[in-house]
Amino acid sequence: MEYIQSTKNEKVKLWKKLLSKKFRDQTGTYLIEGEHLVQEAFKTNEIVEVIIQEGKEFAHEWKTDDHKIPVVLISKEVSEQISDTKAPQGIFAVCKKRITKADFTKHFRFLLMDGVQDPGNIGTIIRTADAAGVDVVILGEGTGDLYNPKVIRSAQGSHFHLTIESGNLLKWLKQIQQNEVPVYGTALEEAVNFQTAAPTESFALVVGNEGAGVSKEILEKTDKNLYIPIYGHSESLNVSIATGILLYHLRK
Repeated sequence: MEYIQSTKNEKVKLWKKLLSKKFRDQTGTYLIEGEHLVQEAFKTNEIVEVIIQEGKEFAHEWKTDDHKIPVVLISKEVSEQISDTKAPQGIFAVCKKRITKADFTKHFRFLLMDGVQDPGNIGTIIRTADAAGVDVVILGEGTGDLYNPKVIRSAQGSHFHLTIESGNLLKWLKQIQQNEVPVYGTALEEAVNFQTAAPTESFALVVGNEGAGVSKEILEKTDKNLYIPIYGHSESLNVSIATGILLYHLRK
């Protein structure tokens, strides 16, 4: 097993660079941290290498020998250098970016994000979509990077479970509607109470930017736009909370 002690090691520099979107895009890889995320990654064939801080216990059931995955042992200083958190967990993995494709013959529930920017919200929405049995998540233009470390942490491994696509939402909406999937937008004006929408086996839900909401152009293309009534004095709900309420209501 290779051991790296110095933070000036070239491999360490490359791992550190994976905290930037530009380098993730260039290499087609990203860094995950934490035992739970690494365990979830082992269920896929996407791990490039595992990185363990000395003194940390390595789970034998991960069977890196069987998968022919290299394991690198690192010092505490290196762990702190490559971590995106204040308290590094000491277990990391470099993974290949996922390649998935929506299949309208077996995927019936869709969630589309229009310009959602906060990494914590994006990750939480992905995790909620996974829990609610969504098949496909689509990140529209203006939405944050799926592989941002904060997104990955918030999603808690759910990005490994879902088909996740990206691109122009208007094109996606056209394709979804051509496959007779009803599309619901979210809005405060010219919308109906979400409770009037009947739960269904197949649906698509569009949620929007934290401040601006879903764009007018997209709202004009939906089949129906929904709002969640506010009974107290708050102006609005956090987009990830609103997404959870709507997904669990719409799902039959």
